[in-house]
Amino acid sequence: MTTLVFGHKSPDTDSTGSPIIWAWYLNEIKGVDAKPVLLGEPNTEAAFMLEHWGFEKPEIIADVADDAPVVIVDTNNPAELPANINGADIRAIIDHHKLVGGLETKGPIDIRIEPLACTATIMHKMIGDDLAKAPESIKGAMLTCILSDTLEFRSPTTTDEDRAVAEALAKDLGIDLGEFAAQMFAAKSDVSAFSDAELIRMDSKEYEVDGTKFRVSVLETTAPEIPLGRKASLMETFASVQSEDGVDQVLLFVVDILKEEATLLVPNDLVKGVAEKSFGATVDGDSVVLPGIMSRKKQIIPNLKV
Repeated sequence: MTTLVFGHKSPDTDSTGSPIIWAWYLNEIKGVDAKPVLLGEPNTEAAFMLEHWGFEKPEIIADVADDAPVVIVDTNNPAELPANINGADIRAIIDHHKLVGGLETKGPIDIRIEPLACTATIMHKMIGDDLAKAPESIKGAMLTCILSDTLEFRSPTTTDEDRAVAEALAKDLGIDLGEFAAQMFAAKSDVSAFSDAELIRMDSKEYEVDGTKFRVSVLETTAPEIPLGRKASLMETFASVQSEDGVDQVLLFVVDILKEEATLLVPNDLVKGVAEKSFGATVDGDSVVLPGIMSRKKQIIPNLKV
C-alpha cells in the first residue's frame, strides 16, 4: 500500500512542503512507495511555493482508511488530523510542536520531535548526505518552509540551526534570501480572493483554555492594512465560524512581519479580558496592538488566560 504523508489541517507552507520532501525521501532513497497529500487547501504562500518550485498541488483528502500506512509531519495533535487517524497505521511522526497526546499506533514507530522552528529543518538533518541526490525543487521547498516558519528569522522560534540550514540551502540554490522571502511574504499577504470565513480559518488551530474553546487564527502579512481594513466584517463573521466549528471564541491576530507586532481584534469583553490577562495589554477599542508578538506556538498559546 502507498504510504500517505501529510501535515495538519489548514495547511501552511511547512505542512504543504514537508510532506512533499518526505515523500521524495521515502520514494527515492528508502524505496518506499509514498505520496504527499493535504488535509485542506494550501494557503497563498504555500501555493506560491508549489508554483515557484514546479510541484503539482498534492491531492486533498478528507479522511484515511483503516490500516492505511501514514506518516504524520508538522503536528502530533489528533484535533488537527483526519477523524480516523487512530484507525490508520501510523508509521512515523516528524514534528516540532509540544506533545499533545491522543494518537494510537499499531506498534512501535519512529518519532522525531525537536525544538526547532520548522519540520523541514529536522528533515534536513534526517536526510543527511542523501540530500545531495535531491533535485533543486526539494531543496527549494525546504528553504521556503524554513523561511516561512521563522518569518525570515524574525520569529522567536528561530534557532541557530534553522538559520544555518536556510543559509546553506540558499547558497546551494544561488538564491538571495531577502529577495526570495519578500516574494513569499507578498504571496502570503495577497488575501483579497478569500472570504472572511476563509481568512479566519486559513492559519488557525483550536485550543482550550480553562474550559473555553478558542480558534486561534494568525494572519502573517507585510500588508496588515489589507485584513485590518476588513476588521468589522471579520468580527461579524466570528459568530458563524464559532457556531460551525463548535468553538466558544475566535481569536484573530494580524501579525505585521516587518514591524514585528500583532494586532488582536477585540469584538467583546471576553477577548478584551484575554488581551489584558494574557499580554498585559490596555484595550480601548475593537483592536489592540501587541508589540513583539510574532509566534502563536511560542508567544500566544503558552500565555493565553481567560
